[in-house]
Amino acid sequence: MKTVSENIKNIKMIVKSMRNAVEGIEIVAISKTFGADLVFEALKCGITDIGESKIQEALPKFEALGDSLKGIKKHFIGHLQSNKAKKAVENFDLIQSLDSLGLAKEINRHSYNIGKKQNCLIEVKVSKEISKTGIAQQDIDGFYKECLNFPNILISGLMLIPPANEDIEAARPYFKKGFNVFNSLKSSFKNENFKVLSMGMSADFKIALEEGSNMIRIGSAIFGDRQYANQ
Repeated sequence: MKTVSENIKNIKMIVKSMRNAVEGIEIVAISKTFGADLVFEALKCGITDIGESKIQEALPKFEALGDSLKGIKKHFIGHLQSNKAKKAVENFDLIQSLDSLGLAKEINRHSYNIGKKQNCLIEVKVSKEISKTGIAQQDIDGFYKECLNFPNILISGLMLIPPANEDIEAARPYFKKGFNVFNSLKSSFKNENFKVLSMGMSADFKIALEEGSNMIRIGSAIFGDRQYANQ
């Protein structure tokens, strides 16, 4: 079984070797379902970004990690209910799953109350799967404009998740869509803060990088023994 340090080293080598990948790729270690001990190992190996998808799981883990999280950027990546927005704002640096105006209002309100400007990514829905959350591609422009009315929210980019498929190559057209939407918004609104395109997870991050991702979210390929990361 590969160790966390070996997995991280292999992933960084893959990222570095990608000819078509943009520079400055951010690797977010998705620590959901994994214990604080493994996260600590990842931090010792130079990981500077970690991601969690459930508030109730994340907070005890953050407490256990204590001072080792100083300087570490914490990402919320799961579906965020409006009634959990306060805790998310208080504990996370980047919320990657902004998917409704109602949630935006709550994030803005709680950010204002603590004097914070909350960085967020708009979650884009690029498939027709009922189970997938996010803003439909045709509604992105309007949603983005509405978000500009919230002074305590900074829209830093987009996040997307392609439909689940055993054939990882099937994710490519969805990543292409995401890249096109990202470039369209970037061109239309000229927002210097709009820089992040979060696409790609343990199984498909190589394809995502080929299609323009500059942030990948890696869980099992770091903390588990996923063979893909070691090829």
